[in-house]
Amino acid sequence: MNSATVRNLLVRGMLAGLAAGVLALIAAYFLGEPSVDKAIGFEDAHAHEHEMEVVSRSLQSTAGLATGVLVYGVAFGGIAALAFCFALGRVGRFGPRATALLLSGTALLAVYVVPFLKYPANPPSVGDPDTIGKRTTLYFLMMLLGVLLAVATTLLGKRLAPGLGNWWATVVAVAAFAVVTGLAYRFLPAVNEVPRDFPATLLWRFRLSALAIQTVLWGGFGLAFGELAERLLNPAPAKAATGRAVPAAH
Repeated sequence: MNSATVRNLLVRGMLAGLAAGVLALIAAYFLGEPSVDKAIGFEDAHAHEHEMEVVSRSLQSTAGLATGVLVYGVAFGGIAALAFCFALGRVGRFGPRATALLLSGTALLAVYVVPFLKYPANPPSVGDPDTIGKRTTLYFLMMLLGVLLAVATTLLGKRLAPGLGNWWATVVAVAAFAVVTGLAYRFLPAVNEVPRDFPATLLWRFRLSALAIQTVLWGGFGLAFGELAERLLNPAPAKAATGRAVPAAH
């Protein structure tokens, strides 16, 4: 793949990330923000001292939310596009659309679901401010492990395929991924700082909404980028006025 194609895919990846970010923003506003508001209300009701807001809640839930989600979408869209350039043709006989969907699904699993199951998202008022550094380090460690395991699983599957066949090579590789992830869950320290009186339903809804937002982001990216990559790499032949296909110029 030449540098011009890589550059074009990078631009398309960032555009697809932006489009997916818009979808995720809508999901975050309608699914996540109500839970955040209720969690803040819980915190205010139980706080002994009320601190002055540096940034108003209305600004946080609109411009602040939009900036964070859209920048996140563009950044990860660009990174995913570069990963796509490497993965295309190396993970099986998949076309651009299927490769983009496979990549986005793997990214969702490795970057978000794996750390989420060990260290799930918490709403405001949950968590000790003194342990935020430790919690952040553990989360990113779990994220890094998820990415490395996803890469190792792919390599293991390709290595086993000639001897076991694609089906059993995939089964063995996925099982190895699950076992190593389970061991990491077992031995990494747990973090449980949810107040005893925090509403369980609110916590559950917040975490489900966080997972839904990421699913919308990566699912939207996979569909949008797959279509853009397909049109770039496999352009449909132009049609003349007679309706006959005209061979693309090389």
